[in-house]
Amino acid sequence: MTDKPFRTGLLKAAFAVSLLLGALDMNASETNLPALQLIASQRPLVIGHRGYCQLAPENTLPSFKLAPAAGADLVELDYHHSRDGKLVVIHDGELDRTTDATKRWAQKHIKVETKTAAEIQSLDAGSWFDPEYAGTRIPLLAEALDVIQKGSVTLIERKAGAPADCIRLLREKGLVNRVVVQSFDWEYLRAFHEQEPEQVLGALGPPAHLSDGKKPSGIAMELNATWLDELQKAGAKVAVWNQKVTKEAVQLAHQRGLRVWVYTINDPALANELLDMGVDGIITNNTSLIWKTIALRGQTAP
Repeated sequence: MTDKPFRTGLLKAAFAVSLLLGALDMNASETNLPALQLIASQRPLVIGHRGYCQLAPENTLPSFKLAPAAGADLVELDYHHSRDGKLVVIHDGELDRTTDATKRWAQKHIKVETKTAAEIQSLDAGSWFDPEYAGTRIPLLAEALDVIQKGSVTLIERKAGAPADCIRLLREKGLVNRVVVQSFDWEYLRAFHEQEPEQVLGALGPPAHLSDGKKPSGIAMELNATWLDELQKAGAKVAVWNQKVTKEAVQLAHQRGLRVWVYTINDPALANELLDMGVDGIITNNTSLIWKTIALRGQTAP
């Protein structure tokens, strides 16, 4: 004899559970995007500065490949705009320091914005660091994202350009909240937040200007409540600060639901001091060294 009502009840229950799990999966897909996961992390993050720039030329694909291989939670890079409007990955506003541009064009102080992307990508961006990297190119931001996102999360620092340019690229690649965007220009952050309010932003500080355009005279350069007020107005969720932080400031940030990342730390003793304060991330030129520092903190005396 079959128990049809019982089996019908099981089917209805299974269907209800499947609907619930589907809803949970949809919710998880929204909340478990990489950027959201990282800012919710309960452990300190290790962030590779310009890739793994102690071992390879900064802001190049070799550097961006090494950082994830060394376990970087995020890989930081910088971008400017070329003369033809392409987003190119380079820290300085000039090409002189990290390429052979001065030799190529017999000039100095060559602005990134004065050359096309093709001209910029024709330069040698590796020989200055080590002959091993001769011929390394400056990547486009799109190229760098393709490499980094395979094994890590990109921390994009905007050096120049409007928010719409970066937002367009992130949307085209489906990378909103799969990366983090930061800038010293908090007006840029405010405009970015208005145009793409879901994207996680980091406010680099201290900035040169406040949200009203005025210079921050009279405000201490160390992280404090005033700065936290300002960065929240800009829509940022992370205070990305220099070494001028205190335990009290970190606690205050946490009370507001904010995170604190500190740059650029390459000394284990200083890293330990900051970790004792409760900072949430360390930006470093030497990813492996900071991982080692964190691992040694977990050792117990025999």
